[in-house]
Amino acid sequence: MSLDLDPAAQRLLFRDARTANSFTDEPVTDEQVRAIYDLVKYGPTSMNQQPLRVVLVRSDEARERLVGHMAEGNRAKTASAPLVAILAADYEFHRELPSQFPHFPQAKDVFFAERSVREKSAWLNAALQVGYFIVGVRAAGLAAGPMTGFEAEGINKEFFRDGEHGVLVVLNIGKPGENAWLPRLPRLGYDEVFTTV
Repeated sequence: MSLDLDPAAQRLLFRDARTANSFTDEPVTDEQVRAIYDLVKYGPTSMNQQPLRVVLVRSDEARERLVGHMAEGNRAKTASAPLVAILAADYEFHRELPSQFPHFPQAKDVFFAERSVREKSAWLNAALQVGYFIVGVRAAGLAAGPMTGFEAEGINKEFFRDGEHGVLVVLNIGKPGENAWLPRLPRLGYDEVFTTV
Protein backbone atom coordinates (compact mmCIF):
# COMPACT_ATOMS: atom_id res chain seq x y z
CA MET A 1 0.00 0.00 0.00
CA SER A 2 1.29 3.44 -0.82
CA LEU A 3 -0.21 5.26 2.16
CA ASP A 4 1.79 7.44 4.54
CA LEU A 5 -0.67 6.84 7.37
CA ASP A 6 0.55 4.29 9.91
CA PRO A 7 -1.28 0.92 9.59
CA ALA A 8 -2.49 1.16 13.20
CA ALA A 9 -4.06 4.54 12.45
CA GLN A 10 -5.59 3.13 9.26
CA ARG A 11 -7.24 0.39 11.33
CA LEU A 12 -8.42 2.84 14.02
CA LEU A 13 -9.92 5.32 11.60
CA PHE A 14 -11.20 3.09 8.77
CA ARG A 15 -10.34 -0.59 8.38
CA ASP A 16 -11.51 -1.85 11.78
CA ALA A 17 -13.93 0.99 12.60
CA ARG A 18 -17.64 0.39 12.23
CA THR A 19 -20.90 1.88 13.38
CA ALA A 20 -21.35 1.11 17.07
CA ASN A 21 -24.73 -0.13 18.25
CA SER A 22 -23.99 -0.34 21.97
CA PHE A 23 -21.77 1.54 24.36
CA THR A 24 -20.32 1.25 27.84
CA ASP A 25 -21.48 3.76 30.43
CA GLU A 26 -18.08 5.52 30.47
CA PRO A 27 -18.78 9.24 30.01
CA VAL A 28 -17.59 11.28 27.05
CA THR A 29 -16.13 14.50 28.41
CA ASP A 30 -16.32 18.02 27.05
CA GLU A 31 -12.52 17.93 26.81
CA GLN A 32 -12.72 14.93 24.47
CA VAL A 33 -15.31 16.66 22.30
CA ARG A 34 -13.19 19.83 22.18
CA ALA A 35 -10.15 17.81 21.13
CA ILE A 36 -12.17 16.12 18.38
CA TYR A 37 -13.40 19.44 17.05
CA ASP A 38 -9.95 21.00 17.29
CA LEU A 39 -8.75 18.28 14.92
CA VAL A 40 -11.62 18.05 12.45
CA LYS A 41 -12.27 21.77 12.01
CA TYR A 42 -9.44 21.77 9.47
CA GLY A 43 -11.26 19.49 7.00
CA PRO A 44 -11.74 21.22 3.64
CA THR A 45 -15.05 22.68 2.50
CA SER A 46 -16.09 24.91 -0.38
CA MET A 47 -14.87 28.48 0.20
CA ASN A 48 -14.00 27.48 3.76
CA GLN A 49 -17.69 27.39 4.68
CA GLN A 50 -18.29 26.09 8.17
CA PRO A 51 -22.02 25.39 8.39
CA LEU A 52 -21.85 22.45 10.80
CA ARG A 53 -23.55 23.11 14.13
CA VAL A 54 -23.56 20.55 16.93
CA VAL A 55 -25.96 20.18 19.85
CA LEU A 56 -24.61 17.92 22.60
CA VAL A 57 -27.56 16.19 24.25
CA ARG A 58 -26.51 15.73 27.88
CA SER A 59 -29.61 16.33 30.02
CA ASP A 60 -32.20 13.62 30.64
CA GLU A 61 -34.96 16.01 29.58
CA ALA A 62 -33.32 16.80 26.22
CA ARG A 63 -32.52 13.12 25.66
CA GLU A 64 -36.16 12.20 26.19
CA ARG A 65 -37.27 14.89 23.73
CA LEU A 66 -34.82 13.58 21.13
CA VAL A 67 -35.61 9.89 21.57
CA GLY A 68 -39.27 10.57 20.82
CA HIS A 69 -38.31 11.63 17.28
CA MET A 70 -36.01 8.71 16.54
CA ALA A 71 -37.07 5.73 14.43
CA GLU A 72 -38.15 2.79 16.57
CA GLY A 73 -34.95 0.83 15.90
CA ASN A 74 -32.78 3.77 16.99
CA ARG A 75 -34.55 4.73 20.23
CA ALA A 76 -32.86 2.35 22.65
CA LYS A 77 -29.40 3.14 21.25
CA THR A 78 -30.03 6.86 21.53
CA ALA A 79 -31.45 6.55 25.03
CA SER A 80 -28.43 4.63 26.34
CA ALA A 81 -25.41 6.16 24.57
CA PRO A 82 -23.05 8.11 26.86
CA LEU A 83 -23.27 11.13 24.57
CA VAL A 84 -25.56 11.99 21.69
CA ALA A 85 -24.80 14.81 19.27
CA ILE A 86 -27.25 16.36 16.86
CA LEU A 87 -25.29 17.42 13.77
CA ALA A 88 -27.03 20.12 11.78
CA ALA A 89 -26.49 22.53 8.92
CA ASP A 90 -26.68 26.28 9.62
CA TYR A 91 -28.47 27.90 6.69
CA GLU A 92 -27.15 31.29 7.76
CA PHE A 93 -23.48 30.19 7.69
CA HIS A 94 -22.75 33.06 5.30
CA ARG A 95 -22.79 35.51 8.22
CA GLU A 96 -19.37 34.17 9.27
CA LEU A 97 -18.03 33.88 5.73
CA PRO A 98 -16.26 37.28 5.65
CA SER A 99 -14.04 36.22 8.56
CA GLN A 100 -13.59 32.67 7.27
CA PHE A 101 -12.93 33.61 3.64
CA PRO A 102 -11.21 36.98 4.20
CA HIS A 103 -9.57 37.35 0.80
CA PHE A 104 -13.07 37.63 -0.75
CA PRO A 105 -15.44 38.87 1.96
CA GLN A 106 -18.01 39.86 -0.69
CA ALA A 107 -18.68 36.14 -1.31
CA LYS A 108 -21.30 36.36 1.42
CA ASP A 109 -23.48 38.58 -0.78
CA VAL A 110 -22.26 37.61 -4.24
CA PHE A 111 -22.95 33.88 -3.90
CA PHE A 112 -25.22 33.41 -0.89
CA ALA A 113 -27.80 36.18 -0.88
CA GLU A 114 -30.63 33.70 -1.63
CA ARG A 115 -31.80 31.30 1.07
CA SER A 116 -32.28 28.39 -1.37
CA VAL A 117 -28.66 28.66 -2.52
CA ARG A 118 -27.44 28.82 1.08
CA GLU A 119 -29.46 25.76 2.09
CA LYS A 120 -28.04 23.63 -0.71
CA SER A 121 -24.48 24.72 0.05
CA ALA A 122 -24.95 24.34 3.80
CA TRP A 123 -26.23 20.76 3.44
CA LEU A 124 -23.34 19.70 1.22
CA ASN A 125 -20.59 21.31 3.25
CA ALA A 126 -22.03 20.36 6.63
CA ALA A 127 -22.31 16.77 5.36
CA LEU A 128 -18.58 16.88 4.58
CA GLN A 129 -17.98 18.13 8.11
CA VAL A 130 -20.13 15.32 9.52
CA GLY A 131 -17.79 12.82 7.86
CA TYR A 132 -14.76 14.55 9.34
CA PHE A 133 -16.42 14.58 12.76
CA ILE A 134 -17.06 10.83 12.66
CA VAL A 135 -13.43 10.17 11.79
CA GLY A 136 -12.41 12.53 14.61
CA VAL A 137 -14.52 10.55 17.08
CA ARG A 138 -12.64 7.43 16.00
CA ALA A 139 -9.30 9.27 16.31
CA ALA A 140 -10.20 9.96 19.95
CA GLY A 141 -10.48 6.21 20.59
CA LEU A 142 -14.26 6.40 20.74
CA ALA A 143 -16.93 4.74 18.63
CA ALA A 144 -19.52 6.56 16.56
CA GLY A 145 -23.05 5.46 15.78
CA PRO A 146 -24.39 7.82 13.09
CA MET A 147 -28.12 7.63 12.37
CA THR A 148 -30.45 9.24 9.86
CA GLY A 149 -33.51 7.31 10.99
CA PHE A 150 -35.49 10.06 12.65
CA GLU A 151 -38.31 12.51 12.09
CA ALA A 152 -36.35 15.58 10.99
CA GLU A 153 -39.16 18.10 11.26
CA GLY A 154 -39.76 17.16 14.89
CA ILE A 155 -36.06 17.40 15.80
CA ASN A 156 -35.79 20.76 14.07
CA LYS A 157 -38.81 22.08 16.00
CA GLU A 158 -37.46 20.75 19.30
CA PHE A 159 -33.85 21.87 18.97
CA PHE A 160 -33.67 24.50 16.21
CA ARG A 161 -36.72 26.68 16.67
CA ASP A 162 -35.17 29.63 14.84
CA GLY A 163 -35.69 27.92 11.46
CA GLU A 164 -32.07 28.61 10.54
CA HIS A 165 -30.81 25.04 11.01
CA GLY A 166 -31.61 21.59 9.69
CA VAL A 167 -30.65 18.29 11.30
CA LEU A 168 -28.48 15.99 9.18
CA VAL A 169 -27.35 13.20 11.51
CA VAL A 170 -27.87 12.07 15.09
CA LEU A 171 -24.61 10.62 16.36
CA ASN A 172 -24.20 8.32 19.35
CA ILE A 173 -20.70 8.56 20.84
CA GLY A 174 -18.83 6.50 23.44
CA LYS A 175 -16.67 3.50 24.16
CA PRO A 176 -18.07 0.45 22.38
CA GLY A 177 -20.09 -1.88 24.58
CA GLU A 178 -20.88 -5.57 24.47
CA ASN A 179 -21.84 -6.82 21.01
CA ALA A 180 -21.36 -3.33 19.61
CA TRP A 181 -20.56 -4.42 16.08
CA LEU A 182 -22.62 -6.04 13.40
CA PRO A 183 -20.63 -8.07 10.84
CA ARG A 184 -18.68 -5.96 8.37
CA LEU A 185 -20.81 -5.30 5.30
CA PRO A 186 -19.32 -5.52 1.81
CA ARG A 187 -17.86 -2.53 -0.01
CA LEU A 188 -17.64 -1.88 -3.71
CA GLY A 189 -14.28 -2.62 -5.29
CA TYR A 190 -12.05 -0.08 -6.99
CA ASP A 191 -13.09 -1.10 -10.52
CA GLU A 192 -16.77 -0.73 -9.58
CA VAL A 193 -16.27 2.85 -8.46
CA PHE A 194 -13.52 4.35 -10.62
CA THR A 195 -13.49 5.21 -14.30
CA THR A 196 -10.54 6.79 -16.05
CA VAL A 197 -11.27 9.11 -18.97
